Amino acid sequence: MIVFKLLYVLAQLCGLAMIVLVGIWIFEHYGGLDFSSNPKIEFNWHPFFMTIGFIYLYGNSILIYRAFYTLRKKTLKLIHAFIHMSAFILTVIALKTVFDSHDFANPPIPNMYSLHSWLGLSAVIIFGMQFVIGFVAFLWPGMKMNFKIALMPLHIYFGLFGFVLAIATALMGLTEKAIFSLGSKYSTLPTAGVLANVIGVLYVIFGALVVYLATEPAYKRKPLPEDSAPISE
Repeated sequence: MIVFKLLYVLAQLCGLAMIVLVGIWIFEHYGGLDFSSNPKIEFNWHPFFMTIGFIYLYGNSILIYRAFYTLRKKTLKLIHAFIHMSAFILTVIALKTVFDSHDFANPPIPNMYSLHSWLGLSAVIIFGMQFVIGFVAFLWPGMKMNFKIALMPLHIYFGLFGFVLAIATALMGLTEKAIFSLGSKYSTLPTAGVLANVIGVLYVIFGALVVYLATEPAYKRKPLPEDSAPISE
């Protein structure tokens, strides 16, 4: 588990670094944060909250079972659901701000026309369905064990698929923002463009570490004796 711990710490450092750099990126180059009275600046909540919720928290919700393997499974389920819910709330807010920034612009900007928006909404829908189905199947009392066993592989697959799709969509969004805001200057490697590229690289590294740590069989959590205790305990 020493290698796991080192890679886990590296993933956390990459995740925190990308959040900090996104904050620097939007404050130093795009005017910081504001609300619907300033639609152009309100948009900046979108990359900020998506980075925190849809990438960092999403990734950590996936890793929770392997990172804290000494905790009871029931406790891990509750933590997993809480992180997932927090990520979902931030993601919904991030979506609202991007729609507001389009609708309140003068003139209004069309919504849902780019590949980034199509795949992004698809990732959010998958994420939301994962949360609802996971809650009903694995936290709601009375669900049959056979159903849980049958559903688990799909829950794991779509959890990882949605996470990878979120990373891919975020990379598209960074590229769109850089091209739209910098135009031909992007090719001259301005600070805003370089910073966007660095953030994208951190997205990829973080995503690769999360997927590896979540799928490597050697790091799979082994059941604890107390996991089989009655749920009412």
